[in-house]
Amino acid sequence: MNKKFIRSVLLSILPAVAAGVITGCQRGAAQQSLPPPAVTVAPVVQKEIIEWSEFTGRVEPVDSVEVRPRVSGYIQEVRFQSGQLVKKGDVLFVIDPRWNQAVFDQRQAEYEQARREEARTAQLLANQAISTEEADARKARYDEARAALDSARLDLEYTQVRAPIDGRVSRALLTQGNYVSGVAGSASLLTTIVSVNPVYVYADVDEDSYLKFSDLVRAKKLGDDDGGQIPVKMELADEQGYPHTGHIESFDNHLNPDTGSILLRAVFRNDDSNITPGLFARIRIPLSDRHSALLVDDRAIGTDQSQKFVLTLTRTNTVAYQPVQLGPLVEGQRIIRSGLQAGEEIVVNGLERVRPGMPVTADKETLNASGAGRQTASR
Repeated sequence: MNKKFIRSVLLSILPAVAAGVITGCQRGAAQQSLPPPAVTVAPVVQKEIIEWSEFTGRVEPVDSVEVRPRVSGYIQEVRFQSGQLVKKGDVLFVIDPRWNQAVFDQRQAEYEQARREEARTAQLLANQAISTEEADARKARYDEARAALDSARLDLEYTQVRAPIDGRVSRALLTQGNYVSGVAGSASLLTTIVSVNPVYVYADVDEDSYLKFSDLVRAKKLGDDDGGQIPVKMELADEQGYPHTGHIESFDNHLNPDTGSILLRAVFRNDDSNITPGLFARIRIPLSDRHSALLVDDRAIGTDQSQKFVLTLTRTNTVAYQPVQLGPLVEGQRIIRSGLQAGEEIVVNGLERVRPGMPVTADKETLNASGAGRQTASR
């Protein structure tokens, strides 16, 4: 091949190669000059905790009553508003009392007559003015008149339909002018009342959780409250942090074989009457005794296929991949069963910007004194 031709080819491509090398070096230098990515790190915390398990349930009243009349008649008055809180004994409905008043007056007159006759019986019998049979008949008429008067008095009192319990009343299902039946077995439904304080929460607990709970109860390892009751926490659909504290009242007497669960009933105070029966609720029950555990912010947990991991901060300000075994959430933090030590610092924010072995700029995140908020400090 002609040497002059080869030389001309080399002279033509050398400038392009040199330009590429220079550009690559410039890019490498630019990359090396970029600052390390910023991340937020927090220490692995060790503290005494109780592990809780979460279940869904419904709020139900302790007492629920159907209000029905005990005498028949026309409703004369309705004395409540729908949804009103009422006290036991408050008058809710008034049934026209005129017929019952007339019957009561008649029975009272008959009673007074029988009482006067019975009062003279001993004197007349002593004077032999009446026979023993007549004396016994007078005594019987007096007893009958007294019983009839008591019955008439009850019927008259029942024309005022009163609240049988404290609670919140529903709407009036029958209003003024309607005829109501007070016959037992077919009495008209007037309204309903549900108690509001305390309230029950019912939840289905799976078999494994129930067995674990039962073992802890038998071993006396659950932290009872001052009243010797096992605490349980609740939040409504629009709440967070389980602000309501109650106690476990009972479990049902059998496991449902179709669902593999057992019904739990918990009791909660409702002093402000804001917890309405029928609401959806989430509850937490304790499934461990108090013990020491490692906790991390749940944001720090990454997923690598089926493996859970965190990125730890090394002494040289690089990050390292660390597989971990997880437990449940406790107060917004994740329990670490294995893989970490107390005091190690892990990446809690910026996980997507770094890879194992990369240098980072770390801001340290710490909980404040109350444990409710966070502060950051550059490192």
